[in-house]
Amino acid sequence: MKSRLKYLGVVFLVLSVFVFGLAGGVLLDRYVQVATAASADSTTQPNTNLILEAWRIIDQNYVDRAAVEQQRLTYGALSGMVDALGDTGHTTFLSPQMLKQQQNYTRGEFEGIGAQVEKKGDYVIITAPMDDSPALKAGLKAGDAILRVNGEDMTGKSVESVIDKIIGPAGTRVDLVILDANDGSQKEITITRARIKVNDVSWAQVPGTTIGVVRISGFSDGISNGLKTALQQMKQQGLTGVILDLRNNPGGLLNEAVTTTSQFLSKGNVLLEKDAQGKIQEVRVEPNGVATDLPMAVLVNYGSASASEIVSGALQDAGRARLIGETTFGTGTVLNTFSLSDGSALLLATLEWLTPNGRVIWHQGIQPDDKVSLPAGVAPLTPAQLKTMDAQTYRAARDLQMQRAVEWLSCPNGKCATDAAKFPGKQQVIP
Repeated sequence: MKSRLKYLGVVFLVLSVFVFGLAGGVLLDRYVQVATAASADSTTQPNTNLILEAWRIIDQNYVDRAAVEQQRLTYGALSGMVDALGDTGHTTFLSPQMLKQQQNYTRGEFEGIGAQVEKKGDYVIITAPMDDSPALKAGLKAGDAILRVNGEDMTGKSVESVIDKIIGPAGTRVDLVILDANDGSQKEITITRARIKVNDVSWAQVPGTTIGVVRISGFSDGISNGLKTALQQMKQQGLTGVILDLRNNPGGLLNEAVTTTSQFLSKGNVLLEKDAQGKIQEVRVEPNGVATDLPMAVLVNYGSASASEIVSGALQDAGRARLIGETTFGTGTVLNTFSLSDGSALLLATLEWLTPNGRVIWHQGIQPDDKVSLPAGVAPLTPAQLKTMDAQTYRAARDLQMQRAVEWLSCPNGKCATDAAKFPGKQQVIP
C-alpha cells in the first residue's frame, strides 16, 4: 500500500537541508485517483508542446553546454511550476536528497549546519539556527541573507538551488557570505557540517524562581513523550508555573502537535482543517493531559511556524496561556507529500488549517498577547544555558521575552490581577 504523509510545514534548510512538516497518515492512492479523475476534463492541463519547444531551443542553442543537463533542467522546471503557485516557502519540490533529509529529521538525526531558511525577495534568508548547531555556533541568526555559497552568487536563486550548493556530508566545509540582519554588513563565514542529533525537548528551572522552562525545538517523532516526562518532573519538584518555549521552532509532526497541546488542555479542539470546498473538520484535544492546571506562558517569534503555531494558537484561543514575543511565521496550509517516479516528491498544500476559534494564520501569523522583542545581539536562552546560570547571570543575559514570561507568571505587585478575567484561575502568586 502506498502512503502519503500529511504536513503543515515550513520550507527550510537544515543545511545539509530538509523540508519539514506535520505528519499524519493519509492514503496516497485515494488522492492520486481523485486528482487524475479531476484533471481529465480540466482546463488546467499544461501546454506540454510549449514546454518541449522551450526545452529544444535551450538544448540546441544555449552556449554553456555544461549547464544543459537533463536532471538539472527537469528539476528546475518542476521547481518553477511549483513556485508559480505563489505558496512561497511552503509548497515545494523536493529532490530525492532533500526528501531523505526530511525523513532523517523526523527520525531525530541528520547531517548539515542546522539552519531554517525561507525565500524572501531575491534572497534565501535564515529564519532560525537550530539549538547547538554549527550554524548557531558560527553566529548565524534570524534575518541573515545568504549572498554567496562557495563563491557563487545566490541572488535570485530558488531555495532548492541554494540547498544544492550548501548540502554535503558531515565533516566537510561550506563557505558563505552573509548579509547581516542587524547592521547590513557582509560577513564571510566558513561552517563545518556535522551530524546533528536532534534533542527536541529540554527543560530547566529559571534561576531564582519556582518557574520551569520547557523548550521544544521541533516536533519530531516521539517528542510528546519527552514533554510529558519534563512536565511530570516539574510537578514533582514543586514548580509553580511553566514557560513553553516555541521560539525558532519550525514545526513537525501533526500528531505530536496534537498530543503536545493536549498536555495543557482538558477539552476542546486543537485546530480546524478546511478543504477547498469549505468543509471544516475538527481535530479534538486528546484526554489525560498531565499539566492542564499548571499556570503557563508561551514564547513565540518569527521562527515559530507550523506545529508551533497550532499549539500556541490553540492555547491562546482557549485562554490557557499568555503568548509573549513576536508575531509567528504564518504557516496555514496542510501539506501532503506526492511521491514522483524518480524518488523526488511534491510537497503540496491541499487543506488550510485554522485555530479552534476559526482564525486564519496563513500569511498572517499569530499575534502575541505581549509583544516583546529581544535586544540586538541577544539570542534566546536555552535550558542548557539556564542550568549553568545563577539569578544574576540570568537577568544579565537580557532574554527579555523569557523575563516577561517570568514576570507575568510571578504576578509582581499584583499586576496579574488585571488579567484575571481573561485568564481565570491562572494567577498564582509565586513567592
